[in-house]
Order: sequence, then structure tokens, then C-alpha cells
Amino acid sequence: MAAELGPKRIRVHALSPGPLKTRAASGIERFDELLDLARARTPEHRLVGIEDVGNVAAFLVSDGAAALTGNIEYVDAGYHIVG
Repeated sequence: MAAELGPKRIRVHALSPGPLKTRAASGIERFDELLDLARARTPEHRLVGIEDVGNVAAFLVSDGAAALTGNIEYVDAGYHIVG
């Protein structure tokens, strides 16, 4: 999509968040245990929140990210490097 829309100066990004504690996720059996396991595996031993995802999205649409397009941004406190 980034290659197709780039000539129109439209930047394309994908966000890949880590496990988020949401109302919908609370219905998953043993979800709290899954969150604890994820927290233990991240480099900083923390989870991300919806605010973290929003902050990354806000950055990506800002002028500060004008040179970025076509990337997958992991918003998972580093889980993707150890998972």
C-alpha cells in the first residue's frame, strides 16, 4: 500500500501492539496469566497501554515522521524481539 499510495504523498503504517488489557480481552480465559507472562518476557518487564499505541500513532501522522512509510511499528515494549 505504501508503494501504491506514496506517489500521492500518502504515508502508510501498520501498528502491532502487544497484549492490551481491554474489556474485550478480559473475556479470554486466563488472560491475566497471559499478561503476566508477556510482562515477564519484555525487556523492561512492562506492558503497553492503549495510550502508548495512541502516542505512536500520533507520532506517525506528525511531521516528525514525514520520512517514514511502509513500516510495521511494534508497540509491545520489546516483546517482539524476545517472543
